[in-house]
Amino acid sequence: MEIKDWMKKKDTYEPENDKQKFIDKSIIDFMKILSKIKRNKVDDVGILGKLNPLIKLIGTILIVILLSLSREKFYISIILLFSLLCLCSLSGELLKKILGVSIIIPIFTFIVLLPSIIFMGNVNNSLYLILKVFITIVLVNILSYTTKWNDIVKALKVLFVPDLFILIFSITINYIYILGEIALNMLYALKLRSVGKNKEKGNSILRIIGNLFLKSKIMAEEMYSAMECRGFTGEYKSTTKFTIKGIDIVYIIILIIILLMFFVI
Repeated sequence: MEIKDWMKKKDTYEPENDKQKFIDKSIIDFMKILSKIKRNKVDDVGILGKLNPLIKLIGTILIVILLSLSREKFYISIILLFSLLCLCSLSGELLKKILGVSIIIPIFTFIVLLPSIIFMGNVNNSLYLILKVFITIVLVNILSYTTKWNDIVKALKVLFVPDLFILIFSITINYIYILGEIALNMLYALKLRSVGKNKEKGNSILRIIGNLFLKSKIMAEEMYSAMECRGFTGEYKSTTKFTIKGIDIVYIIILIIILLMFFVI
């Protein structure tokens, strides 16, 4: 059998170089979101990770409420000192993450309040409001980074939060992570299959979003069928019992002192 001449020629096709920054940035953004949902182990977040999640949740809510109600500079300074002491117990990596978020939002608050500061002279009130925002975000982030999501869900059940809210909260957190992993795998596949110059990367991202929507719809129907087959009635049950340790007693004493100081000051 005679081999054609064109089959004997060497293939010299060289695809045009294309920048992968768009895909790489999308992958990094998805990984950041997933890393925020998938928290570290309790042993990796210092002494605060060993606290009872229920007590920690109640304490955070209590301090945030007292901080929002207080108008005394000295009391706000005490809460700020408490927040900084909690930050000092964390690792450098967690400290960087928490401060990164906690500084950005107060800057946005300052921009919003800037006209009031310039035209009405509300300097002191605006500064203390920004400080309250900073402390609140720090406390909430400390709770988030030092407590597992499932422990927070169990604590909400103990606090008599409605089952519907707990169910929606739990499913949302789980499926954000699951769909995020699916989207991340799609981006990896897109990067591996991108040969040459592709001027329609934006359309590729839109297709990934469309596929995620269809995937989430299918998964929601499958989950509903599974819950129906198992006789789910909408009641969220938690069999975990929280135990109180010595460190929890110390934390409770600190909360009592902060509460008493609010009324005294």
